[in-house]
Amino acid sequence: MSFDTWLAFATASFVMLAIPGPTILLVVSYALSHGRSVAAAVVIGVALGDLTAMTASMLGLGALLATSATLFTALKWVGAAYLAWLGVKLWRAPVPDAAPQTDAGAGASPAQEAARDAKGLGRIAFHAFAVTALNPKSIVFFVAFLPLFVDPARPLLAQTVILEATFVGLAALNAAAYGLMAAAVGNRLTRPSVRRMVNRAGGTAMIGAAALALTWRRAAAS
Repeated sequence: MSFDTWLAFATASFVMLAIPGPTILLVVSYALSHGRSVAAAVVIGVALGDLTAMTASMLGLGALLATSATLFTALKWVGAAYLAWLGVKLWRAPVPDAAPQTDAGAGASPAQEAARDAKGLGRIAFHAFAVTALNPKSIVFFVAFLPLFVDPARPLLAQTVILEATFVGLAALNAAAYGLMAAAVGNRLTRPSVRRMVNRAGGTAMIGAAALALTWRRAAAS
């Protein structure tokens, strides 16, 4: 793959990723409600989700989704339902009081607290992964997008690795940037009533994104 081809792919990917979608909406919502502590987990989830979607596209799932209305619709409904469920959870998430409180985990050992924190971050990473990977529009888009930068005269595997590494790296950086900016804003929102309003606004936006996802059509994604 020539440098000019790689640069064109990187530029096109950067522009596409900069446009917020359901994944970025999830990143911002989590960062606003949980702060910078979840940034790494969300970024890992997004990166793995994009890697899964791109690999599935290269393996032929995207072409199958493009030709099978039933499969495309089924995956679309699964992804939208999952996103809506996350939106409802965020909308209903409890908000701690601003006043200092006694740690509910007082008496727990450091190992127990670390395990509890790791479980929570793992759950957030999985949510980000699922929302990113269960996006049939992205999978079909990759089928149409990636071949434009593949040279059939050169080994396909090496080019696939370069393209996927580039896109996933940019996606991770993009998610991190959005997450850190949202966390910086969220850190300034200390009043419980404001945090509750932010959670509900983010949850409502995620439910709206789920409803929008249901309008996707194969023709729009191909």
